[in-house]
Amino acid sequence: MSLFHLFLVAVIQGITEFLPVSSSGHLILLPKLTGLQDQGQTIDVAVHVGTLAAVVIYFWRDVVMGFSGIPGLMRGKVDTPGAQLAFLLVIATLPVILFGLILKLTGLSDAMRSVTVIGWTMLGFGLVLYWVDQRSPSGKTSQEWSLKDAIIMGLWQAIALIPGTSRSGATITGARALGYGREHAAKLAMLMSIPTIIASGVLLGAEVVANADAAMARDGAIAAVFAFISALFALSLMMRLLRSVSFTPYVIYRVALGLILLGIAYS
Repeated sequence: MSLFHLFLVAVIQGITEFLPVSSSGHLILLPKLTGLQDQGQTIDVAVHVGTLAAVVIYFWRDVVMGFSGIPGLMRGKVDTPGAQLAFLLVIATLPVILFGLILKLTGLSDAMRSVTVIGWTMLGFGLVLYWVDQRSPSGKTSQEWSLKDAIIMGLWQAIALIPGTSRSGATITGARALGYGREHAAKLAMLMSIPTIIASGVLLGAEVVANADAAMARDGAIAAVFAFISALFALSLMMRLLRSVSFTPYVIYRVALGLILLGIAYS
């Protein structure tokens, strides 16, 4: 792959992974609308590693706390804030793993990779995010995250396996519907991305390692660095903007893109 192609894929992934606009939808659209070759699984895994590093660094205090609770959790104890966070993240990740396996085994994951599906999900879930964001209270904080809320947000995250839905957008929508403030909803969505990205990376990683060569490894490393930088920038900007701005700008973008894609799909 050319350096420009790697840069383009990585920046699209890095910027859209944490914004509620669907990274998978944009990556599917890239070859369909530009004629560029599909980047393949090696680059997919690499850019996910880059975005994973970005969210880990940005929320490093919460990540350290969660990891500190894993030993206790493995002993069946959820008696510390760290163990509770780790437990809730595991619970919230189970639905997306289960639904992901179902979609993979049935072939539906490939069947849904179309401009028409992405157009409708961009439009529909963008409007859902707007409606929920405008009508929901904002009193709950991330420290109040409960087992019930983790399950509900996990189900929202599983819905995002439909291309164009947006993992962060779906989980943020779920959190806002439960009454979490915008910053806290985004924070929970970002923390939930960590085990989800790790799980998806493990599923793809085995095949990548088996088939990778020196050129693929080099391309993957370059893509990971580009994705890390762009993801850290996008995440920092979004979290700052949420202190004074709603999710409406992202909704406007989703609706506009959805209408354009539907126009292309049905023309």
